[in-house]
Amino acid sequence: MIPTEPRSLLGWLVIGFLAGWIAGLLTRGRGFGCLGNVAVGLVGAVIGGYLFNVLGIRGSAGFLWSLVVAVIGAGILLVAANLLRR
Repeated sequence: MIPTEPRSLLGWLVIGFLAGWIAGLLTRGRGFGCLGNVAVGLVGAVIGGYLFNVLGIRGSAGFLWSLVVAVIGAGILLVAANLLRR
């Protein structure tokens, strides 16, 4: 779903930035810069959302739950990218 309201878009960007930054800290020890963090976080949110949906894991639709799902997805993305790079 693509956000249609500016407030929704801003929320997606904030969650994307935070998720990318946190996942970068957990997997590499540093972030990727502002745009890199947002990209990793947004892609991670899609991966995490898909994975949680397939596994049947449901949570609240709040900010904190969305951030947790996005961080887990971004972490999976970064671990997979590091494995493919070797």
